[in-house]
Amino acid sequence: MREKILNTAADMFLTYGFKSVTMDDIAEALGISKKTIYAHYSTKNKLVVATSLHVVDRINCGIDEIREKGQNPIKENYEIKHFVVHHLKGEKTSPHYQLQKYYPKAYDSLKNKQFELLENCMIDNIQRGIEGGYYRKDIRVDFISRIHFIGMMGIKDTDLFPIEEYSHPKLMEYFLEYHLRAICTPKGVKILEELINNNEK
Repeated sequence: MREKILNTAADMFLTYGFKSVTMDDIAEALGISKKTIYAHYSTKNKLVVATSLHVVDRINCGIDEIREKGQNPIKENYEIKHFVVHHLKGEKTSPHYQLQKYYPKAYDSLKNKQFELLENCMIDNIQRGIEGGYYRKDIRVDFISRIHFIGMMGIKDTDLFPIEEYSHPKLMEYFLEYHLRAICTPKGVKILEELINNNEK
């Protein structure tokens, strides 16, 4: 039951927003009583925290599967981007912004977890890119991985990037190209531009 609650809550929170969805809404969607949810999660705040971490874990599993393919690191970045965009479908509800505003403790837990997961993923990607000649050898890996994380969090700021003007998938696309052009060698740029051209077709 706990897994069903998490999956349903995650789907609803990402679709309608953390603030908008009530415990009653989740209970109704599951066809159970609200008491059953409270037996597993005594407050909505605890459910929000658990759901957020559940979504991150689910995305991390998908990213690990992509990484196991051993693709060139530029193509890997694009596949990860497509995967994340597909799974974080609530761009119109700004779930990230709502989490930060209304559930700051949950947001902090999520941010720390995201940093741990993304740093390892990014460091591995950059190191393989350097070894393969796709990324420049003179870049500082730890700096690039951290500035990438800051950028990924920053583009979710709806005050800076209003959702009426910037869709989340487009922002991720712009940021990924910006990030890769900063670190790619001519060999890497050639692959990057091929991927961009194929995506535009």
